Amino acid sequence: MRDPRLKRLAGQILRHSVKVEKGNKVMIHGHHNTKPLMLELIEEAYELGASPFIEIKDDELDRQWAIQSSREQYETMAKWELQRFEDIDAVIYIVGEENDAEMTDIPGEVFRINGEIMKPVTDYYINKCRWVLLNYPTKSLAQKAGMSTGKFEDFLLDVCTVDYAKMAKAMLPLKELMEKTDQVRIVSPGTDLSFSIKGIPAVMCYGERNIPDGEVYTAPVRNSVNGTITYNTPCPYHGTTFRNVSLTFKEGKIINAQADQVEKINEIFDIDEGARYIGEFALGLNPMIHHPMGDILFDEKINGSIHFTPGMAYKEADNGNVSSVHWDMVLIQREEYGGGEIYFDDRLIRKNGLFVVPELEGLNPDSLLGK
Repeated sequence: MRDPRLKRLAGQILRHSVKVEKGNKVMIHGHHNTKPLMLELIEEAYELGASPFIEIKDDELDRQWAIQSSREQYETMAKWELQRFEDIDAVIYIVGEENDAEMTDIPGEVFRINGEIMKPVTDYYINKCRWVLLNYPTKSLAQKAGMSTGKFEDFLLDVCTVDYAKMAKAMLPLKELMEKTDQVRIVSPGTDLSFSIKGIPAVMCYGERNIPDGEVYTAPVRNSVNGTITYNTPCPYHGTTFRNVSLTFKEGKIINAQADQVEKINEIFDIDEGARYIGEFALGLNPMIHHPMGDILFDEKINGSIHFTPGMAYKEADNGNVSSVHWDMVLIQREEYGGGEIYFDDRLIRKNGLFVVPELEGLNPDSLLGK
């Protein structure tokens, strides 16, 4: 039986997220278990007069290929991929991972080579194509979230179809304030961090690139970050989940990284020079996502959170940092997670996860949900 909610989600993806028009070529990329949504997307794309193309992903095959892959193989693949994206108008990535630790035993050097060689391809589709990334409700994700499969399906479809138009309107004052701000200070248990965002654009995210969505991001001036941040959520990266991550900065650079796996986290930060600098600072705003589940597509949108991201900066909010790494790490500042404050130019703008200045109160969960 077809779930009517998937049809609504397919319509939102094609019409709102990637804005498909008649004659567009649309790449629909998904795992085998995402077939129900892919079917809806194909049908909806044809109704809009677009041409859909399909790609099926298999993590076990990808692992077997990657574990002994060579630089030459990645160079060949990069040529193919770039040509393909040059022919495509919109890209839809649907993730249906059943084992997010599938790639854990891939050598770190393989990830480094992949990041280096495939970066131009990634840059091309991010900057030249309309694209969106979303998760499909799987048993694996339900387990991460601590929910039954049915309850998680309901949760995911609810958070993916919030009123993004209302959210976008409420985000505008935050975008404007961030673009007027010079100094930012973040204070939480184990955290006292200062940096500048002067002159760097703020970007609103309301369902056009990620689903679920809900954040406004910018980037710190590259050499301005000083102090320590301690993250209170799991930090997954390429199949390994790090906990109790704490980073200390001096003049923008991570000079000390602590975690439950100290050696491994420092190997990641040593992949290239840019991995020890920050490429993104964002505030999480989705009113229906409250707790971490170890999946960054959800966790970075948690209301009352921030993410402070080592690695590559996005072109839309570019601070000049270049890296093959882009690692979103999340700090929740709501009271039940220890609380915290955010100051813009010495003005308190958010306390314990709730905005406390009148122009931003429309972003608090009760306001976004109409309570």
